[in-house]
Amino acid sequence: MQTISKKKIFFPINEAFRNYLKLYEREVKLPLTYQELRYYEHSISVYDKDGKDTLWETVFYPQSTMSAIHAGLKRIYSILKAGGDQTAEEHLHIERIDYCTFGNSHPFRIKIVNNYNEVYDYFYIKVADASRIYGLELEHILSPYWMNFLIDGNTLVEEHIAGVPGDQFILHYLDRMDFNPKRIAKEFVKFNERCFVRLLGDMRSYNFIIDITPILMMCSSASGLLTLTSSFMKAAVPFICRSSSRRTAYLWSWP
Repeated sequence: MQTISKKKIFFPINEAFRNYLKLYEREVKLPLTYQELRYYEHSISVYDKDGKDTLWETVFYPQSTMSAIHAGLKRIYSILKAGGDQTAEEHLHIERIDYCTFGNSHPFRIKIVNNYNEVYDYFYIKVADASRIYGLELEHILSPYWMNFLIDGNTLVEEHIAGVPGDQFILHYLDRMDFNPKRIAKEFVKFNERCFVRLLGDMRSYNFIIDITPILMMCSSASGLLTLTSSFMKAAVPFICRSSSRRTAYLWSWP
């Protein structure tokens, strides 16, 4: 009996779509590819503060290639964030490269640090999947915020958007006194309706993020998707807690 895999299928980028990406400068020549990052020497598991395996591994490269890889990653970050301006690269360093062993895309997560102020940021390098790129581009067009991503052949580079994973929000934040559970429930009903109509993604709780923004004496929150593949949804909420796509505008809304 043949077993049918439930894993998401990867779709290659066809010529027409690739021409579109080139036209709008989404496809650029990068100094490093996803496949080159796969040639790491060894790895160690990454655990959270409670000692639970996160299913990410910190990877290490041979000394002969590590400098070139770090330089390439800093250059990719410059292209992603500064349009290729290399001025700040000398003040940056790559602190960690993590590889995800869970899921379909097996992304690399790069932590990059500014040496001046120790502010850090992340970005991701993945295998390019046409369905995901369609979703990213649709959100860029339909939302008021830009989507930062780059393509080079079969390599996809995405920026990091911070937030609390949905499962962690439920465990640690949902019962806080400054959140109104009825309003959260109402907003997630609306969010679910939008997902039903437009979402082609993974609905598990850890694939959502919650963006929490203090507003005076209250908290505003926005929820969205980590694994959105090909659509965009948004909900502007006229009260404390609101939900919107992870990759759309977090609109200010007053109670």
